[in-house]
Amino acid sequence: MDPIELERINVVLDHDVELREKIKEQVNELDKKMRTIVGILNKIHSTRPEAMPALLDSVKPVLNSCQAVTSALVLIIPKNQFWRWKDMWSNSIRTAAFAAVLIEYLSNRTLLSLEKVSDTLGVRSEWSDRLSLPVEDYLHALITVVNELSRLAVNAVTLGNFEEPLKISAFVKDLFTGFSMLNLKNDTLRRRFDGLKYDIKKIEEVVYDVSLRNLTNISVEK
Repeated sequence: MDPIELERINVVLDHDVELREKIKEQVNELDKKMRTIVGILNKIHSTRPEAMPALLDSVKPVLNSCQAVTSALVLIIPKNQFWRWKDMWSNSIRTAAFAAVLIEYLSNRTLLSLEKVSDTLGVRSEWSDRLSLPVEDYLHALITVVNELSRLAVNAVTLGNFEEPLKISAFVKDLFTGFSMLNLKNDTLRRRFDGLKYDIKKIEEVVYDVSLRNLTNISVEK
């Protein structure tokens, strides 16, 4: 090969290594925040209803601080290279999206949209060629929320919160209906969606037991 061409290739390779390290540094920072957030959110399974707002309030500032990381990250990524580097932060962004959706549900009993999740994480639409929250990552986050809520349905009863499983059941069934209307092409996403029926079954069993024992005044939707 021509020595000049070899030198040019080496320059490109060195630049890619440097860029990867810069991205990795920011992703590591995001991962630290995710570990803190997941650690706090894990406490929902042992927190009584009256203490839940304070717990959620304690995690929101950490989630909001992710905006500083996404802002720093987008400055590093070259234009039109989102798909080249996205795998480096995909899992971290999915976890952040999961946290945002779960916090919103537990706070207001509503589903946070893709756009609102992006806003929460500080991901701007004009960054789409460098950094964005893809629809598939958002859907993965929703499935993880259902996984977590199926666990919460069981643990809430243990804490004497008999109405929580019924609220979770209504929310999850509505979410499942929405998923059923999607034409999912991603194999991993499709398999995870297929697994939701086990979470729904677990929640339904809890709801049935609570209703059978007349432990709540909330009527069960047929």
